[in-house]
Amino acid sequence: MIARLRVAFVASVLVAQTLLLWPLQALAMRRGWPLQRKLPHLWHVVACHVAGVKVTVVGKPASGRPLLLVSNHQSWSDIMVLGRVMPLSFIAKAEVSSWPAFGLLAKLQRTVFVEREARGRTGRHASQIAERLSEGDAMVLFAEGTTSDGNEVLPFRTALFGAAQMALRDSTSGSVLVQPVAVAYTHASGLPLGRYHRPVAAWPGDVELAPHLLGFLKEGAIDATVVFGEPLTFTGASDRKAVARSAEETVRRLLAGALAGRP
Repeated sequence: MIARLRVAFVASVLVAQTLLLWPLQALAMRRGWPLQRKLPHLWHVVACHVAGVKVTVVGKPASGRPLLLVSNHQSWSDIMVLGRVMPLSFIAKAEVSSWPAFGLLAKLQRTVFVEREARGRTGRHASQIAERLSEGDAMVLFAEGTTSDGNEVLPFRTALFGAAQMALRDSTSGSVLVQPVAVAYTHASGLPLGRYHRPVAAWPGDVELAPHLLGFLKEGAIDATVVFGEPLTFTGASDRKAVARSAEETVRRLLAGALAGRP
């Protein structure tokens, strides 16, 4: 009963704040106001608070721009957790745009939608991301291309790292920062999440979304750790695949440390 009341409370608060902020965010996006970056951040701050998600940040995001954040991906909640830390936008698969509720929220977050399997459109997608990077937006790339079980990092796909290469054209510093980031879910209701209980927070692709969402919210208290690694400097002489491999190795190391309690 208490768990159901909690879910109802969280849902009502998130719906209310979405309805409140939606018109203002739509106007800010249309007019190009700086507020369009701040409102989604506010939404995630409130969302994490009412959902009982405690976010611990280790390290700090780079202050320079252009900035491409490269993160592991294990759940829909990664969006909420990372969005809680700083104003940013995401790169997501195209089908997310049509998801009920999540699609609307992604659009209001100014997400760039990409068709990951359409190799012929990779250049166009990278160009869109590069444009946003050049405009000063911190963009998050979930380079695995899918969600994991939260215990490990899957191999990174390198194609969209080309966005950093394209953003060099408009970079006044002659470089783009690529910063590895690890998101780790460590505790639920105060108890450590071991390897076999990580799916309480992680959402692998073969699990139905609705039951997982309800189960997550019923927990009432989830601890997440976000670890920022040292930024990699992408220049005209950089190799896209080499940068991707370096970022993957760093994220894997950061995740392992966070899960072991040694971020």
